[in-house]
Amino acid sequence: MTCLFPQLFSVMELTKMSDMTKLHQAVAAGDCKSVKRILKKGFCDPNYKDVDWNDRTPLHWAAIKGHMEVVHLLIEYGARPCLVTDVGWTPAHFAAESGHLNVLRTLHALHAAIDAPDFFGDTPKRIAQIYGQNACVAFLEKAELECRDHRLTARKKGLLLDQRDEDWDAKKRELELSLPSSNQNANKKKNKKSQGPTRVNNTKGRRK
Repeated sequence: MTCLFPQLFSVMELTKMSDMTKLHQAVAAGDCKSVKRILKKGFCDPNYKDVDWNDRTPLHWAAIKGHMEVVHLLIEYGARPCLVTDVGWTPAHFAAESGHLNVLRTLHALHAAIDAPDFFGDTPKRIAQIYGQNACVAFLEKAELECRDHRLTARKKGLLLDQRDEDWDAKKRELELSLPSSNQNANKKKNKKSQGPTRVNNTKGRRK
């Protein structure tokens, strides 16, 4: 008897993908030629946040999948590594979760805020620890120190670093207000057991 589950799974995945922009879809699929063609046309914003997928940008998807060629292409066309999802996950968080060390190396080389905490205070290093990505943990131990040193040096020299998502402060405040103060700590502990990008009443973005 032929199993129908693979076909059903494919249909479900295609349905999810159809909700994304063409650029998001091409990035998630690792279709570098399509990504380049779309970016060259200049109609798609490489920093567009897909609200149906927890505010993920194309760079988030490239980090999730570990598509290095696509990561470099997005950066070339202006993708910002500092942008975060609806719970504060940077591309570095996703790369750390999935064990994509090369993506972390690239983000660190671009002076991304490799030590940025999410809404629950978890840094990419902490996410790597949670998911047992030991190589990423070892790299991030050193990268975090280098990131802080570079930030301090830049501040002393008056150099501007693109390490902050301008929209995040307001969204973070909204999240804080949405949690009852008496239950906030309990919710925090409960939600920390769930995967980062799906922690706040949203199961649509679950990858596993």
